[in-house]
Amino acid sequence: MSTETIHRDQNQFCTFHVDQFFFGVEVSKVQEVVRQQALTRVPLAPREVSGLMNLRGQIVTAIDLHRRLGLPERSGGQPCMNVLISTEDGAVSLLVDRIEDVLSVEPDSVEPAPETLQVELRRFIRGVSKQKDRLLLILDDAKAMDLSA
Repeated sequence: MSTETIHRDQNQFCTFHVDQFFFGVEVSKVQEVVRQQALTRVPLAPREVSGLMNLRGQIVTAIDLHRRLGLPERSGGQPCMNVLISTEDGAVSLLVDRIEDVLSVEPDSVEPAPETLQVELRRFIRGVSKQKDRLLLILDDAKAMDLSA
């Protein structure tokens, strides 16, 4: 996916932190954000799958973005947050370190991911937007949730 796929009506992002990085996903794809939930481990699941959670009767797969993006593991005991993304097959939870605000981004400010970004991480980034004091990495949520790739 290229920066052209970020359309003018898709300029609001739910933002969050994973490790030292600042990410965003399109608000229109976010079902909800919830605090850390109890997870049931899934035998033989890929290591990126932290487990399954029961959210008001809905069974949701939780994907640890630290593992998925090739980043260092979360510090022991540090709580995480769940960003639930709506898909055709139901919700999928992306486990993140902490949530920020909804951020509006001018589509013209979105650029390709810089070459200095780690290759493993760069393949999950649709584009970047320079903010006042940081760089917003626009996460390709479909790639992040596709464990077959």
